Amino acid sequence: MKEMELEPKYNPTEVEAGQYQKWLDAGVFKPSGDKKAKPYSIVIPPPNVTGKLHLGHAWDTTLQDMLIRQKRMQGFDTLYLPGMDHAGIATQAKVEAKLREQGISRYDLGRDKFVQQVWDWKDEYAAIIHAQWAKMGLSLDYSRERFTLDDGLSQAVKKVFVDLYNEGLIYRGEYIVNWDPQARTALSDIEVLHQDDEGAFYHVKYPFTDGSGFIEIATTRPETMFGDTAIAVHPDDERYQDIIGKTVKLPLTDREIPVISDFYVDREFGTGAVKITPAHDPNDFEVGNRHDLPRINVMNDDGTMNENAGEFNGMDRFEARKAIVKALDEAGVLIKVEPMVHSVGHSERTGVQVEPRLSTQWFVKMKPLAEAAIKNQQGDDKVNFVPERFEHTFLQWMENIHDWVISRQLWWGHQIPAWYNKQTGELYVGVDAPEDAENWEQDTDVLDTWFSSALWPFSTMGWPDTDAPDYKRYYPTNTLVTGYDIIPFWVSRMIFQGLKFTNQRPFEHTLIHGLIRDEQGRKMSKSLGNGIDPMEVIDKYGADALRWFLATGSTPGQDTRFSYTQMDAAWNFINKIWNMSRFVMMNLGDTKPDQTPDQSTFDLSDRWMFARLNATVETVTALFDKFEFGEAGRALYNFIWNEFADWYIEMSKEVLTGDDEVAKANKRINLAYGLDQILRLMHPIMPFVTEKLWQAMPHTGDSLVTAAYPEVHPEYVDDAAVSEMESIISLIRAVRNIRADVNAPLSSPIDIVVKLQDESLAPIFKENFDFVDRFVHAKSFDMGTSVNEPDMAASAVISGATVYVPLAELIDLDAEIAKLTKEAGKLEQEISRIDKKLGNQGFMAKAPEAVVAEQREKKADYEAKLSATTDRIAQLKAAK
Repeated sequence: MKEMELEPKYNPTEVEAGQYQKWLDAGVFKPSGDKKAKPYSIVIPPPNVTGKLHLGHAWDTTLQDMLIRQKRMQGFDTLYLPGMDHAGIATQAKVEAKLREQGISRYDLGRDKFVQQVWDWKDEYAAIIHAQWAKMGLSLDYSRERFTLDDGLSQAVKKVFVDLYNEGLIYRGEYIVNWDPQARTALSDIEVLHQDDEGAFYHVKYPFTDGSGFIEIATTRPETMFGDTAIAVHPDDERYQDIIGKTVKLPLTDREIPVISDFYVDREFGTGAVKITPAHDPNDFEVGNRHDLPRINVMNDDGTMNENAGEFNGMDRFEARKAIVKALDEAGVLIKVEPMVHSVGHSERTGVQVEPRLSTQWFVKMKPLAEAAIKNQQGDDKVNFVPERFEHTFLQWMENIHDWVISRQLWWGHQIPAWYNKQTGELYVGVDAPEDAENWEQDTDVLDTWFSSALWPFSTMGWPDTDAPDYKRYYPTNTLVTGYDIIPFWVSRMIFQGLKFTNQRPFEHTLIHGLIRDEQGRKMSKSLGNGIDPMEVIDKYGADALRWFLATGSTPGQDTRFSYTQMDAAWNFINKIWNMSRFVMMNLGDTKPDQTPDQSTFDLSDRWMFARLNATVETVTALFDKFEFGEAGRALYNFIWNEFADWYIEMSKEVLTGDDEVAKANKRINLAYGLDQILRLMHPIMPFVTEKLWQAMPHTGDSLVTAAYPEVHPEYVDDAAVSEMESIISLIRAVRNIRADVNAPLSSPIDIVVKLQDESLAPIFKENFDFVDRFVHAKSFDMGTSVNEPDMAASAVISGATVYVPLAELIDLDAEIAKLTKEAGKLEQEISRIDKKLGNQGFMAKAPEAVVAEQREKKADYEAKLSATTDRIAQLKAAK
C-alpha cells in the first residue's frame, strides 16, 4: 500500500472499490496472535439465510465492527467471528413458497430432495450476504466462519440436548401448542404475533338431556365444538348451582357431556358458562386435566377438519365454521351472532392464523434454567445490559417464562437425537445413533432454530471441546450488539444456556439498540413499501456515509429514523474530511505524519489544536467504552469540522504562505500529525475513506486497520491556550456576524473597536492579530479599556469585551437596538434558568461542587454580558 494521488472530489465508489479485498489479502482482520495482548471478541449475530440483509443488520454490524476496529488498533487481540443461521421455519417457508409457485410441495419431493433444495437456497443467499458484509466493510475473520448446521455446531446441539434430557430438563409430552397449519409445525409463544382480526361471538343453545331447557354458550370458534367434553361454571355462581352435575347434548352430535364447576371460569364474563375443549385451548387443557376429561382433536395438521368433526370431515377450518354456523341455525340452536374484533395469534413466518392444538412435542423445563440466570444477574459476573433498563426486560421474561417447546415438524434443521425401537417402541436419546440402527427409527422432528442459536457464543469457539484454543482464548465474548426486539428470543436463551454449559456468562456486555424507522417514524415493512435497502444507500452515498449515520444517529436503546437528508449530511462531512486532507497533503512536501511535533515551536493555534485533539481523543475513547457513539460522533464532528478544518487549517495558511521556512516546516509537521490522528480516530467508523487518505500520506505504515489508535498525551493539556483561542474565535465570530448583519463583504476593510472589560485579553488579541486579521480584514484595530465607544456602530458582546464596528453609513440604529434588545432578553432567560437551578435544594444537594461552580461562573459571565448589552442599548438610544 503506497502513496497515491487523491482525486479533486470525493467519490465513494472509487474510494471503496477493491479495498476490502486488499484487506483480506493482507490478512489484517485475523487475530494478532499476540498472547501478551488482551483478547477481545465479538460473534456476529448470525443473519438468517432467508434473504438479503436489511438496515437493522447494517446497524448491528456497523456498531460491532466499530468496536472491533477500535480495539484492534488499541492493541487487543481481536476476533470478529462471522456466521449464519439456518433459520429453520423461516428458510423452509421461503423454499416451500418457491415450490408452490412451481405447483409442487415438499411432500412431492420427499425429505432428502427437499433438504437439498434448501441447501441450494442457503448457498445462494450466503453468497449474497458475504457480498453485503464486504460492501459494509466488516473486518471479519472468515477463516473461522460458522453455520448453525455445520458439523461442529451440530455436535454441540446434540450434546446439549442429550445432557438436558439426562438431567430431566428435556421431556416429551402431550400439550396444547401453537400450531402453524401452513408450515405444519408447532411454534413457541414468541413465534406468534397477535393482531386484530374480525370475528364474532356465536351464541349457541346446549340443551339439557333431562329436557329442562338449555344453557347458553358463546364461542369464537364454533368449529372446535366437536372437541367439547364438558360445560364449566364457577363453583360459587349462584345462577348455576342446580345444574352442576347435569349433562347436556352437544349440538349437531349424539354425544352427552357433563356440566362441571371450576374456579377457572370468570362468572362476570359473558353468560358465566363456557365450553371446555381440552384438545384445542390451553386453559381448557388444564381444566380437563383437573377433571380427567377426554381430549378430542378435531383437526388435521393442515387445518382441515378430521373424522371427529362428523359430516364436516375434510373441510378447511374456516369453511367448516361457516357450514357449522349454518347447520346450528337450521337446527334451531343458534341464538345470535355478535360481530367483534379480537386479538388473534398469527405465525410470525407464514402469516396464517395459529391454531391452538393438542400435540406431542419435546419441551425444555425452563424454571431451573431461568432461576439460575436470574440469580447470576445479582453477582459480579452478570451480563451488563446497555442501556441498563433492558435488564428489566430480560428479568421479566425469565420470571414469567413457560416451558419451551423445542420440537418443530420441519425437515430443515437439527434432527432431534432421539430414536424409537421399531419393535418395542423403546426411546433412546444419544449423541450417536444406536448401534443396531436398522431396528431404530429417528424422531422426524427438528429442533427450534433458537435452540442452536442459543449456543452461538460458545459453540462457534469449538465447544464442547473445552480445550479448543479459541474457546480458551476468546470465550466468554466481550460484547453482543442486537436489537431490543429479540431479547426474549435470543439474548435470554444465550444467557441461560451459556451459564448452564460453560458456567460463565456468554458475553460481558450486551448493547441494545432500537429499530430503524422511516422519516415519519413508522416501522419499515413490506406492506407500507417503506423499506430501505442498505446496499442501494451504499451505491449512492458510500458505506462510510451509511456507517456514520448508523453509528451516530441515536443513543443506546432508542429507535432512529432513516432519512436521505441525514445521508446527505453524512456525505458532506466525509467530503469535508476529503477536501481538508487534500489541502494538508498538498502542503506537506516530504513531511511524514510520524515526525514528533516540537512543542517549543508551537504558536497559540498549535497549542490550542493539540490540546483540543488531546481532549477529543480522551472524550471519544471514554464514550466508546460507554457505547455512547452518538456523543462520540458529535465530539469528532466538532473537532474535525469546526476546529481543525475551519480554524486551525485556516490559521495555518498564514504561516504556510509566509517567508519563515522553519515555521513552515514545523507547521507541516503539526498539520500532518493532526490529520494522521484524525484519520485514526475516524477509522473505526469510516474505514474506507480513512484508509484511502492515510495511504496517500507519506508514511511507512502498512494499513490503518492495524495502526495504533490515538492515545491521550498529558503534555498537550493546555487550558490557557484553549481559553485564549476561544476569546480570539469569539472576537472573529462577532465581527463576522456584524459584517453579515450589515451586508459588508469580507473584501472591504473595516474599522474595529474593542472595549475591554478584561485587560488580560489585550496581549492575546495583540500577539495574534495576524490570525485575527486573516478572518476579519481590519482597516484599523483600536483596543483598550478606555477607548471611545462609537455611536453609529454595530456591536456585539463577548466574554470580557464589547466589539464595535463603526459603519455609520450602513447601520440601521433601530435594527441594531432591536437586535441587542433580543440578545438581552436571551441573557436574562439564561440568568433566570441558572438562578432556578441554584435555588433548587434537590440540585444543590446532589450536584458535585464542580458542577455548581460551573453554573455560577456561567451566571457571572451572562450578567457581565447583559450589563454591557444594556449599556450599549442606552448609548444607541441616546445617539438617536
